[in-house]
Amino acid sequence: MSIVTSIEVCIDNFQVLVIDQSHKQLVILDISANWCGPCKVLEPILNSVAAGYNETEFALTKLEAEDENMKIAGQFSVRGFPTVIAFIQGVEVGRFHSAQTHDFVRDFIDQNLEKF
Repeated sequence: MSIVTSIEVCIDNFQVLVIDQSHKQLVILDISANWCGPCKVLEPILNSVAAGYNETEFALTKLEAEDENMKIAGQFSVRGFPTVIAFIQGVEVGRFHSAQTHDFVRDFIDQNLEKF
């Protein structure tokens, strides 16, 4: 069993790694900024929770909101960081903002896995 690990995405590969992949499995996108305190709190929580799942269950992706990547954040009306968005079939099916607990993140993933 391979565990879920975070995949870096950017404007150049977003379509393939997030939108296209979400037709095969749930994709969780973490949009964050390197200067953001809550982002630094949430990232290890996301990674820790994701490690409890098999990579066939969902894909965890991370977008650093800087330069050209800001266009993606704007496309999804991101108003603050971090913003975590769940995608299924190329469509947003859920989101949350700011740092959250392990239990909250696990529940978010499980609720969206049920939708797939």
